[in-house]
Amino acid sequence: MKELLPINQTKLIGLNRFFNELINLEKRKIFPNKILLSGPKGIGKCTLAFHFINYVLSRDEQFKYDELNLEINERNQSFKTVLNKSNLNFFLIDIDIEKKFIDIGKIRELISYFNKSSFNQKPRFVLIDNIEYLNLNSINALLKILEEPTENTHFILINNNKKVLPTLSSRCINFKVNISNSESLKIINGLLKEKLHLLVHPDFINYYISPGNIFNLIRFSELNSLDLSKMNLKDFLNLLIDKNFYKKDNLIQHLIFELLELYFYKIRTSLNFKVFEGYDSFIKKVSDTKKFNLDEDFLFMEFKEKVLNG
Repeated sequence: MKELLPINQTKLIGLNRFFNELINLEKRKIFPNKILLSGPKGIGKCTLAFHFINYVLSRDEQFKYDELNLEINERNQSFKTVLNKSNLNFFLIDIDIEKKFIDIGKIRELISYFNKSSFNQKPRFVLIDNIEYLNLNSINALLKILEEPTENTHFILINNNKKVLPTLSSRCINFKVNISNSESLKIINGLLKEKLHLLVHPDFINYYISPGNIFNLIRFSELNSLDLSKMNLKDFLNLLIDKNFYKKDNLIQHLIFELLELYFYKIRTSLNFKVFEGYDSFIKKVSDTKKFNLDEDFLFMEFKEKVLNG
């Protein structure tokens, strides 16, 4: 599933209107040098950023971005150098899969990057994904760079609808990205070449599940030799809790809360299910646990006993 990572996506699906708004700003020479792409996690914000960056950087290249079909030409030099991390006009910051935060070392690498001279007249782009994982030291170091950006440099920050420090958000133009359920399904089926129904049980297909979450589900199932096409949502949640996957698998840590909410949605709308007493208070527990990083073990065991198997 490596080919579904945002950096590898050569075709932009379902985000046409947002891409057109971005390039319209760029063509009018009013694209901000600090922009916050905000929206639910997994809907394609980072893919959108990669396409916009390629559109700008490949403009004078032999195989430039295909604006009509919203497609990156794999033969263009900018795409190749971004992939192999040698593009002098692009710098990416993201959380390492084995860490809990984006540490200050990443920002120091960025400072070092700015101290190097550019060998061309193209704009420079700094893409920071998952900014909610910046720790306080990283944010403070980043703020100093944002306050005095170098000429012809653009910062694109990806915010997954999480609370952002006002000192950071106030320095950026907020550009909101949201998609409907039908747009989400269009993106998923486009990425999976209409094979979604062969890979994932219908139980998982709902408004709560974004394209990125579907990708993580499939990737998780491949890593753990699971057949998600034959496993419904209830069985999958039981498995995650019984095997403590939410503790030891980074792919599932974020997703499990979305799956809990999806399960609640399904049982609440079912005419054949009597919702257990205290439904609303339990929903609040889920929200508070996620928001304040509270102990998950008790919540999930209570969820299994009272909801899944109650």
